[in-house]
Amino acid sequence: MRLFGTDGVRGLANGEILTASLALDLAVSAARTLLSHEDYHGRRPVAVVGRDTRVSGQFLEAAVMAGLASAGVDVVQLGVIPTPGIAYLTDALGADLGVVITASHNPMPDNGIKFLQRGGIKLDDSLEDEIESRLGEVWERPTGAAVGRIRSHATAVEDYAEHLASTVEGSLSGLTVVLDCAQGAASVSAPLALTKLGARVIPINNTPSGTDINEHCGATHPELLQRKVVEHGADCGFAFDGDADRCIGVDGEGNIIDGDAIIALLAVGLSEEGRLPSDTVVVTVMSNLGFQHAMEAHHIKVRRTAVGDRYVAEEMRAGGFGLGGEQSGHLIMSEYATTGDGTLTAVQVLARMKKTGDSLLDLAAVMDRLPQVLINVRDVPRSRATDADVSAAVAVEEAALGSAGRVLLRPSGTEEMIRVMVEASTQRRATEVAERLAAVVSAER
Repeated sequence: MRLFGTDGVRGLANGEILTASLALDLAVSAARTLLSHEDYHGRRPVAVVGRDTRVSGQFLEAAVMAGLASAGVDVVQLGVIPTPGIAYLTDALGADLGVVITASHNPMPDNGIKFLQRGGIKLDDSLEDEIESRLGEVWERPTGAAVGRIRSHATAVEDYAEHLASTVEGSLSGLTVVLDCAQGAASVSAPLALTKLGARVIPINNTPSGTDINEHCGATHPELLQRKVVEHGADCGFAFDGDADRCIGVDGEGNIIDGDAIIALLAVGLSEEGRLPSDTVVVTVMSNLGFQHAMEAHHIKVRRTAVGDRYVAEEMRAGGFGLGGEQSGHLIMSEYATTGDGTLTAVQVLARMKKTGDSLLDLAAVMDRLPQVLINVRDVPRSRATDADVSAAVAVEEAALGSAGRVLLRPSGTEEMIRVMVEASTQRRATEVAERLAAVVSAER
């Protein structure tokens, strides 16, 4: 089984797989792979290392830095900082490699390690495969002055916050915003960035203990944020996940504004300003059909990719597109970032509100979300999704729905399960269609 998943190596920290030994070995292997692909002309390559607030990140960070330095790489320790902050500083500091220690929105006991190449871009699958293939190889270790040095970058969070603030012309004064930092990596940087821009910031879940990241808070649990926005009479609120690469909004009335709606309102704004390259936006196959309808109404083209922000980013780079993301709140704005950035998303939405004078509720009304039903059909082969009887049933339902609905069957990437997703004009119809198709998928052949 491949060690690297869609977003690096993840698992239970200090469990069977994600140990300090593996972290050290991965770092050594990544360093050796780096050295094998480029001549550094006598200089040592440089890597930046950052993490989220999980307590397990401390020993994993120490192991990664030790592995890199033992392989002759100089290490810049960034400390606790969002994943997009590590990506930004990988580029800004001219580093040859970035290492992110996080499990993003996963529960606290989990953790993960992922690598970024020069420029702050996620590694290609081929490079990850090469790193994995080098694990455990016998190699000649550098000694004496050839080993790497480790130093900290004391202003990492401030530098990143300054970068975020620089993406907006003028100020956000007059706007009040509640930020749910998920007891995670954005606990300092997000309030700092928005305060620099003049907004009145009310932070919650911003005092991490190391054991409470994502616990009943953040982008996957926005209920407290919804209440706090209403209680404080704030203009809006934003919830991040543990490493702050995703963002979910809440309008002034406490309604959830998901990634689709945020992408839609930003796409329309950028298009109106002539700043949306090729008048095209990139989303995944899970993006709501209502998003597609909204973009068509504004003459904006839509490209769809497989689920995963890395696929969105790859499509954006290949086509030179400027905006893309996922329903879950991963948004990439390539003018300012190489990866999803929750705080950047919040900054840009607030800037749009300030410029137009419209509320988030009004801006998000650009898109009418179609009811969506998702049924996970378990214990069926993933190949079942393309069987003739299933394909025929899907074709019948799609014909009946027409342009007012959509069907998507998506095999799980990790288990014997097929996800049946249906969108329709009403919740009842979406449910009925989804249940009929789920019954066909689960039926014995």
